[in-house]
Amino acid sequence: MADEAKAKGNAAFYSGDYTTAIKHFSDAIALAPTNHVLFSNRSAAYASLQKYDDALNDAKKTVELKPDWSKGYSRLGAAHLGLTQYKDAIVAYKKGLDFDPNNEALKSGLADAESAAAASSSRSRAAPQSPNPFADSFAGPEMWAKLTADPSTRPYLLQPDFVKMMQEIQKNPNNLNLYLKDQRVMQALGALLNVKFRAPNGGEDMDIPETDEKKPTSANAPVEERSREPEPMDVSEEEREAKEKKAQALKEKELGNAAYKKKDFETAIAHYTKAIELYDEDISFITNRAAVYLEMGKVSNSSFA
Repeated sequence: MADEAKAKGNAAFYSGDYTTAIKHFSDAIALAPTNHVLFSNRSAAYASLQKYDDALNDAKKTVELKPDWSKGYSRLGAAHLGLTQYKDAIVAYKKGLDFDPNNEALKSGLADAESAAAASSSRSRAAPQSPNPFADSFAGPEMWAKLTADPSTRPYLLQPDFVKMMQEIQKNPNNLNLYLKDQRVMQALGALLNVKFRAPNGGEDMDIPETDEKKPTSANAPVEERSREPEPMDVSEEEREAKEKKAQALKEKELGNAAYKKKDFETAIAHYTKAIELYDEDISFITNRAAVYLEMGKVSNSSFA
């Protein structure tokens, strides 16, 4: 009976129905209250809903029941990380690595926790008395995650001047006052505060849409000239192959976007990874994959036992 409820919970989790997954895992726990895997799985489901307090409670129960199981410490680290308890997250990940030194998920989690802790410490030193009421909105990796996840701000991450402005604001939130006239910064602020502004170029998709506006033409140009298609350019074999790879990568990205909308996160990650392998010069492939990892609860080891 417990195994059946667990299987239903796993299926619900992978379909993106985390609330139902939690229900099934809870049913399984009621039947097998000493099964550490069930608490681990429910912790992952809570983390996916950003209910990190509940995720932490289940993670603690997991390591209590099975103190030598590395995945339990991965759940513990992820919950602490979600609660911005960076030092506790670091301790948890390191403890897990004591049991499984080659675990890539634990290594990745530890790197994220240490990076977040360093960024938090840097902000504290740079602006210990920051009066800016929006300071917390620009804190840590959460800022980039929100900008990546929001269709109205995701295209801006491809623009170096915007990225630089956001980095400056993250270093010192008071720098926000320097960039308030930039519409992109205002749009980003709205995304971070969950206040929706009208985005001048916002998309509804994970794609960054290509413009379909017609280029202005001279009013005096003959009709034939204005409607003529440009002559194709001669390209080398190398350029042709690069163009084909880019086109294939964009198709992989589209497949990843479709899987993301269906909450089929594993498939989405596979497609984005393939896109990166084919054409690594488009940052949107990387930011889209990062958004999926965040959607999965900030853990790359969300597979169940």
